[in-house]
Amino acid sequence: MTISFVVKNFKMLCEICECIAKQFGNDCEVVLHDLTRDYDNTIVGIWNGHVTGRKVGDGGTDAGLAILRGTAQPEDQYCYINKTKEGRILRSSSKYFLDEKGNVVGSLCMNYDITALVAGQTAIMKLTGSDGSGNTGEAKSNAGEVFTGNIDELLEILMKEAVENTGHALDELDKDDKVAVVRYLDNKGVFLIKKSAERVADFLGISRFTVYNYLNEAQEEAK
Repeated sequence: MTISFVVKNFKMLCEICECIAKQFGNDCEVVLHDLTRDYDNTIVGIWNGHVTGRKVGDGGTDAGLAILRGTAQPEDQYCYINKTKEGRILRSSSKYFLDEKGNVVGSLCMNYDITALVAGQTAIMKLTGSDGSGNTGEAKSNAGEVFTGNIDELLEILMKEAVENTGHALDELDKDDKVAVVRYLDNKGVFLIKKSAERVADFLGISRFTVYNYLNEAQEEAK
């Protein structure tokens, strides 16, 4: 059995993560993912997990899922802006680890809660006559990741996003809409998650067999 990069270097990686967390304090969450594991429990180390409410044994975000699916590139990203579902503003960075074949096997992610800093910056801008926009400087904006420790909650959010993307309500979807929903979820990497087809089938009110048919149809169209 091949030992994953993260497991092989676990002690060193944990020491690096702990160093970062202590340097920046309680508002800086540092997460170590082993992406060779099932996606519902990729987190093998986390420091200051209260920032996003996650813990060891929880799963990754939708961004990591899309990278594993191959619909997003495993490019290291630094200083991009995210928001938690509670509305906290995060300045995030993600470092990916690749094996000798170029496959993604792990990641180290930092999420620094800058909510209070942005509020203070906005207040200062108003006092000094600036536009008060709360611009966070050079940090580049990101579409936003879904931070949740529960893979079922991640699936629920992505399925609702897929329906919203059609422009119709769930009970108004026709076959083409449902194919579009399945295509959207496939691009997000949802079907890499165990038993996701059953969840999608229940959500759309169709059989698992039909989900796989729609998935094949969507993939053929993509080709």
